[in-house]
Amino acid sequence: MLSKALEIIERYRHDKRSLVNGTLFLRISNQKINAYLKEVAELAKVKKNLTFHMARHTFATKVTLTNGVPIETISKMLGHRKLTTTQIYAKVLEKKVCDDMQLLREKLEQS
Repeated sequence: MLSKALEIIERYRHDKRSLVNGTLFLRISNQKINAYLKEVAELAKVKKNLTFHMARHTFATKVTLTNGVPIETISKMLGHRKLTTTQIYAKVLEKKVCDDMQLLREKLEQS
């Protein structure tokens, strides 16, 4: 896991409300998460309407896929049962295609 994720887990590991619910984190509705994201956007002076769906999509495309994480791994991280569901989130980006072709070129030239 990423160090920041582990730090957040440690912060909430012993939260009484999570222990009562048998969860690692507090249960927050999609509506409440979107309200928090709106606050974050205002503080960061972001003009877009941030949503939980947008955050998942950004994670799938900008954070993981463009950094070489396989789509099967992304699918598991997002909790999808079918790979086709993940493919909707993780559109193959042009930069990713170029990077993949560069890696292939390097591998073929080494042979």
